Amino acid sequence: MSKLLPQNDLQQILEQARPAFQELRGSKIFVTGGTGFFGHWLLESLLHSNRELGLQARATVLTRSAAAFQRKAPHIAKDPAITLLEGDIKTFPFPAEAHTHVLHAATDTVGNGAAPYELAEAILEGTRRTLQFALHTGATRFLLTSSGAVYGRNVTDVAAIPEIYRGAPDPLLLQSSYDEGKRMAEHLCVAYSAGTPLACSIARCFAFVGPHLPLDQHFAIGNFIRDALAGTTIHIKGDGTPLRSFLYMSDLAVWLWRLLVSGTANRAINVGSGDAVSIAELAHTVAATLRPELRVQIDGVPQPGAVAATYVPDVSRAAAEHHLRVSVPLREAIEKTAAWYTEVG
Repeated sequence: MSKLLPQNDLQQILEQARPAFQELRGSKIFVTGGTGFFGHWLLESLLHSNRELGLQARATVLTRSAAAFQRKAPHIAKDPAITLLEGDIKTFPFPAEAHTHVLHAATDTVGNGAAPYELAEAILEGTRRTLQFALHTGATRFLLTSSGAVYGRNVTDVAAIPEIYRGAPDPLLLQSSYDEGKRMAEHLCVAYSAGTPLACSIARCFAFVGPHLPLDQHFAIGNFIRDALAGTTIHIKGDGTPLRSFLYMSDLAVWLWRLLVSGTANRAINVGSGDAVSIAELAHTVAATLRPELRVQIDGVPQPGAVAATYVPDVSRAAAEHHLRVSVPLREAIEKTAAWYTEVG
């Protein structure tokens, strides 16, 4: 899918992350995960800012297949500021040219069919290899895109999860492979950078919505938007009570660019929206926004007195330390995502 991102979104990213982009003037950035959901937004916003501000920043993008990347995103691959490096995240060859910044956004995700051990190994060995390259090349800034999953699943004792929350995944569950892999990846950043000039900051990313979000995987909001566009019933198999929040992707890009250049070393920042919504409320919001007559079917019945599990970040640290904020409300985010997919056809 080679459709460009909305120009107004790219301009919003430029304006809200302008100081960060100015810091990247003349830099050479190494990017993993460039073909993914995050990668499209990061690379397109970098190239847009390059054109608008004359930054002359360049990026080396690691990809499993350069030919596949060129087919998927020719407008990115053909830009003179982009160099594609073909290789596996666990074993890629180190580029000879020095790089100043490393943005490690590559990871397989839950539900992609990988065996649990393969998922954990990809996260751990990919992070290890990327850190080794960062030290080898003399980079001074490293940003790891981690996950709110490091706090564990089914959190019920807080309404919004702060960075100091001490909950954790159960290491004996197979479904914890992703969560535990991210926890160890964070520790590797601290361990590898100790005593070196490399400043590793950590973005604990929660849930997002926007163009390029898969509409046919395990993302609830993507599936709801898909059903609304198709005019089919939105079906929730559970009771609809779990709490979630969703940050629009232009805001995500702003937050990540700013954390790359100014995040505090060995410090985690929650990245997401603090506005909680239940899965049931989300389904009804998607329907009301896109197709008001659409039916929402909820199979489960909430248990009286049960506390809803939450996957919602406390983002007060992001606001206090980096002045990061949500600028796109949920309904607008849903509208923008649906409009982009409708135009894609």
